[in-house]
Amino acid sequence: MSARIVTFEDAAKLIKDGDVVAVNSSSGLNTPDRMVKAIGERFDAEGHPRDLTTIHAIATGDMYGILGIDHIAKPGLLKRVIGGSYPSGPSSMPSPRIWSMIIDNQVEAYNYPSGLVFDMLRDTAAKRPGVLTKIGLDTCFDPRRQGGKMNEATKEDLITVVTFNGEEWLHLKNVVPSVGIIRGTTADEDGNISMEHEGGYLGALDVALAVRNSRGIVIAQVKRVTARGSIPPQRVLVPSTMVDYVVVDPDQRQATETLYDPAISGEIRRPLSSFPPVDWGTDKVIARRAAMELRDGYACNLGFGISAVVPRILIEEGLHGRVTWAIEQGAVGGVPLEGFVFGCAANAQAIIPSPYQFTYFQGGGEDCGLLSFMEVDGEGNVNVSRLSAKPHVTSGIGGFIDITSMARKLVFSGYFTAGGLDVRVEDGRIRIAKEGKFAKFVPEVEHVTFSGRRGRQLAQDVTFVTERCVMKLAPRGLVVTEVAPGIDLERDVLAQSRAPLAVAPDVKAMDPRLFLPLPMNLRLPPR
Repeated sequence: MSARIVTFEDAAKLIKDGDVVAVNSSSGLNTPDRMVKAIGERFDAEGHPRDLTTIHAIATGDMYGILGIDHIAKPGLLKRVIGGSYPSGPSSMPSPRIWSMIIDNQVEAYNYPSGLVFDMLRDTAAKRPGVLTKIGLDTCFDPRRQGGKMNEATKEDLITVVTFNGEEWLHLKNVVPSVGIIRGTTADEDGNISMEHEGGYLGALDVALAVRNSRGIVIAQVKRVTARGSIPPQRVLVPSTMVDYVVVDPDQRQATETLYDPAISGEIRRPLSSFPPVDWGTDKVIARRAAMELRDGYACNLGFGISAVVPRILIEEGLHGRVTWAIEQGAVGGVPLEGFVFGCAANAQAIIPSPYQFTYFQGGGEDCGLLSFMEVDGEGNVNVSRLSAKPHVTSGIGGFIDITSMARKLVFSGYFTAGGLDVRVEDGRIRIAKEGKFAKFVPEVEHVTFSGRRGRQLAQDVTFVTERCVMKLAPRGLVVTEVAPGIDLERDVLAQSRAPLAVAPDVKAMDPRLFLPLPMNLRLPPR
């Protein structure tokens, strides 16, 4: 069979009212943005298509609301959205339109762990009866909490608790897509798709399989078209048998704010000297202390926030390559990147499809996960997915639940308080010039994205690193094990926490090397 090359306008007309549209993307990475925009433009002109359900395993769009899902975040166009994550931005910026619709109950909205969205697509493709999993038990995804529902407009229960072989599991109802929108770099005249300029494959093949086996249509956006047979077969990621239509955008960006960087797609290798040193300050102190939890030879997941600085700490310390990083978008090894291109890596050893990376995390394959926190309570529950006062500053669950549910070791990094906190590193000590207005260690988190109770049941090794202290998750809750120089334990730690904190009998000072701007001469113990 041969895929038809069509215009974006003609492709948008293929989508019918009530369709279920699966979009393969991760923020601005591998996003078929021009195709999504064409759907919104058709709706503006014709009032159709209407009442779409969209499925996005990872966020489609960026913090500016000029990419991805915000093109179709229009009342009447969207009926329901199932997303692993959603575009987020700083509180100083206007909320992306999709968040406004969620907050105003203009759309039914579900937040699933990203890996489980891919699992659902694969089970749909194979005609299996939905996903059976322990990922997400006792979290906001569990129906005994919020069941993944994001607002009052969202009524239908898509997740249930079942008993199988005497054990408790979550069951996800399949949502069957009728349209798939994917992106690649090159299509040949038959519709074979390759991704040589992409920073991640994500789940393009899984989307295409689910839609093809459900008798739907698959639309592939690419940068260019080449002659039949000119793509080497080992470079074809999505074969022509799974592609119906091809649309061409020669100006598609590789990632948000990045037109094209060959290091992201593994075509060149950047010298380590091209990565700037981490600016001196409390972020660096926290990242350094998180790095001390690593071991030589670890395979380690890396999350957003301060944790993303740790690879550059290892470069500064001459330890690059002693830890292999694995990020949910599919890169393995190299140097994970920050900012607009988070989710990409330079100099990666491999780039694999996201669903396989998530399977690796869901089964606890990695040695350690370095992640952030927004709120923590005395049970060790962590919230990174919802903050009612500022909902659009969070991106939702994303891959957090997939990564943390079975991990053997977790290190959560962040500041002890928030809201105007002014903390400085001076003369080898921490000085709090102005305390934050809001406690981040609270009696009960608003959303349970990591379950401390499950963590204790599974004997997970969980550490919390802040600028003023280090804590461990113990059988009875959080225990302070280290205190920074310049910090008064009673005044600056215990009195600033609304969650109960125990203090280890052998509580000690944090390593003084952390608080000096010189290299630490860090050494990683063997695994």
